[in-house]
Amino acid sequence: MPAFVHPIASKLPRVGTTIFTVMSRLAAEHNAINLSQGFPDFDCAPELRALFTKYVNAGVNQYPPMAGIMPLREAITDKVQALYGATYDPEHEVTVVPGATYGIFTAIATLVHPGDEVLLFEPAYDSYAPAVEVAGGCPVYVQLRYPDYSIDWEAVQRAITPKTRMIVINTPNNPTATVLSGEDLRMLENVLRATDIVVVSDEVYEHIVFDGHRHQSVASFPGLAERSFVVSSFGKTYHVTGWKTGYVLAPRELMAEFRKVHQFNAFVTNSPVQYALAEYMQDRDAYLTLAAFYQKKRDFFLEGVKASRFQPLPSRGTFFQNLCYDRISDENDSDLAIRLTRERGVASIPVSVFYREPPAHRVLRFCFAKSEDTLARGAEILCRL
Repeated sequence: MPAFVHPIASKLPRVGTTIFTVMSRLAAEHNAINLSQGFPDFDCAPELRALFTKYVNAGVNQYPPMAGIMPLREAITDKVQALYGATYDPEHEVTVVPGATYGIFTAIATLVHPGDEVLLFEPAYDSYAPAVEVAGGCPVYVQLRYPDYSIDWEAVQRAITPKTRMIVINTPNNPTATVLSGEDLRMLENVLRATDIVVVSDEVYEHIVFDGHRHQSVASFPGLAERSFVVSSFGKTYHVTGWKTGYVLAPRELMAEFRKVHQFNAFVTNSPVQYALAEYMQDRDAYLTLAAFYQKKRDFFLEGVKASRFQPLPSRGTFFQNLCYDRISDENDSDLAIRLTRERGVASIPVSVFYREPPAHRVLRFCFAKSEDTLARGAEILCRL
């Protein structure tokens, strides 16, 4: 009897295994230095590990409240008030979620209906468009201007139609390592003023901004805050990406709808992790010193590749450094990234994977959230190309 084959109509027919999984697997296979996927190769603070152990042993191992434990939500609102001058009600306007990607997906699923258009800036982090498509929406792209990856606000205005339901922004930006200015957010505020368009603001690298730049949160702009989901990540902030814990801020009406979807999906987020984070957040230096910590790593990596033929692009935030390789090769970035991993032993991410069509420029993205030894060995290889 022939095996039954179900006629699957995929919602994501063009989506395969994520590039991060592909490159990390390739790096492991070839024992390469992994500067591709965005996670640290060092551990979190021992104090944070101790707090997690403390709360596991205290027995807080059952379901927490659906929106997150109140001490953590209060700590989040205190931080946001202190940094951005924005007031959120911890009871009704803050939800702790199992990772920022989940928060973004849920925000999109909450409001996007079949046929709705969602504006994305290209190159775009690879989870945005699939989330829109699964919800039945249509991604509409505005391309950032190379090499500074700035926004053409006139192009944004032209891209808005009566079907536009949402716009997704990301600052500091992955993969471009740029940050939006206050003027950018004022422009966005003006563009959206007479519309009912909702914003999803991916701010997972909010504490990793360099060279005197300041993170501009949509929470600081009343005309944006009133229509925005703000998403952030404890994983990026505290070097615990494997804990998959983040949070979402939104006005009460938007958050009520968000929680309707959340309660029938993940429902809750890891309980002892929440208690550990709530206590650890009392130490403000743990996130206020993060920018200087990563700027030192960025500068160390840049010094290491100074003698190479790569051309660094500005890195104003995140823990990524983009390098243009026009002087080295004319092959496409995916082929070069794979070849460097297999033949030279250093893994990166080809920036073209964040575009629908390969761009004319040739750029690889390297993660410097690594030990100095790892960065030095990777830079030495790059200087030999």
